[in-house]
Amino acid sequence: MLNALWNPAVVGEIPLPHRLAMAPLTRNRATPDGVPTDLNAEYYAQRASHALIITEGTQPSADGQGYPVTPGIYTDAHIAGWRKVTDAVHKADGRIVIQLMHAGRISHPDNTPHHRQAVAPSAVRPAGDMFTATGLKPMPLPRELSTDEVAETVQDFRRAAAAAIAA
Repeated sequence: MLNALWNPAVVGEIPLPHRLAMAPLTRNRATPDGVPTDLNAEYYAQRASHALIITEGTQPSADGQGYPVTPGIYTDAHIAGWRKVTDAVHKADGRIVIQLMHAGRISHPDNTPHHRQAVAPSAVRPAGDMFTATGLKPMPLPRELSTDEVAETVQDFRRAAAAAIAA
């Protein structure tokens, strides 16, 4: 059974030399506006020996950011930042896919680029506190998304997926 870990596999269209993958881990190493940095590229390239790297949760829109200095994939600058990451991983013979993640109500206005109120399917305040650049703060009450905004969020994910492929 253990030897099977070292057997090649194919995930979707991605051939893997073995079956060890790196799960998503939030690193908080992007710029405040969500652009992946050289530190992100170095971090992921160092782990390229895993058959597959799944990136940290990456927001598909400004409204999707929940935590400080986490990456996005919705602007040209984000795509360029992720291109540095993918180039570094590919140079090290690695394979990488992105985890698209909208934080929803698990957010704080201090952590979003435009200091917007958290959005969610319903206006239910989560329990606990949220880490921000200035320390822990109580979780805010999110604003309920309209039906049109839910449809727009679906489009945000589609655009983010296309941007990730471009990167």
